[in-house]
Amino acid sequence: MSTSIADLNSRFQIRGAAKVVEGNGGLPKIQITTPNALGEIYLHGAHVTSWKPAGEEQVLFLSPHSLYEEGKAIRGGVPICFPWFGAKADDPKAPSHGFVRTKSWQLESIGQSGEEIILSTASDDNTRALWPHDFRLEYRVVFGTELLMELTMTNTGSSALRFEEALHAYYSVGDAAKVSVSGLDGVRYLDKTDSMHEKSQTGDVTITSETDRVYLHTAHAIELYDPVLRRRIAIEKEDSRNTVVWNPWIEKARAMGDLGEDEWKSMLCIESANVGDTAVELAPGEQHMMTARARVGDISRDSVK
Repeated sequence: MSTSIADLNSRFQIRGAAKVVEGNGGLPKIQITTPNALGEIYLHGAHVTSWKPAGEEQVLFLSPHSLYEEGKAIRGGVPICFPWFGAKADDPKAPSHGFVRTKSWQLESIGQSGEEIILSTASDDNTRALWPHDFRLEYRVVFGTELLMELTMTNTGSSALRFEEALHAYYSVGDAAKVSVSGLDGVRYLDKTDSMHEKSQTGDVTITSETDRVYLHTAHAIELYDPVLRRRIAIEKEDSRNTVVWNPWIEKARAMGDLGEDEWKSMLCIESANVGDTAVELAPGEQHMMTARARVGDISRDSVK
């Protein structure tokens, strides 16, 4: 692995700003250190595991119980779900949330400032065994005063295809039972904890039990209000028609081997997604790009900066 890391640094390192280092489990990760932010992204799954804007605390939750192994997803940060979300409808033995979050991605470039990272992955024999389509994914992440994530999917095959996708962001919170999410009042959602029954959100979203909801036809910005950490996180997105809100709560957290028993209190997932009825259809040669961005502000201000 050290030779690979040395080779990557000889090609891509931006001295004083971005370099490839050995991460947990010996997996290579890109470490970003710029005046605007500190950040980390693993080649394993193109997985963002850290974003700390200048003057702010860590924004993303990452479990110390996470596994860093080939074939395993990292618990926390921002996993990429593709080409299906949750269990695969016609194959319950297939990996949950697809296969790219456990796939090794290629480093394509690091921007001159060190803030912009571009990674890619594509179909191969292993992916075709699970999903018989040809594709290329490119992931552009900018670690600055805001965290920008752009996932571009290209259908490189000769037939049309349909896929689901999600940027499954875990946000670090002071106490999940005390946070609220605004911007979804009146929005219809599918409640995955209640047999996918469709319901309507009333007021802000609060966490009082296991929460797993797919909000439908969402396009506008939402805001995570955290009175314990005294901050707001604004989340905006483009070409994403679903917002998923998830927290495992007490019993489910106890049953998860890569999450501490009480860590449900320290996280809330807010995901930009296209799933279910809003899965994306692409003709041969077509592209689709989904964008998500997060910004942090103090709760003493009327809005995030």
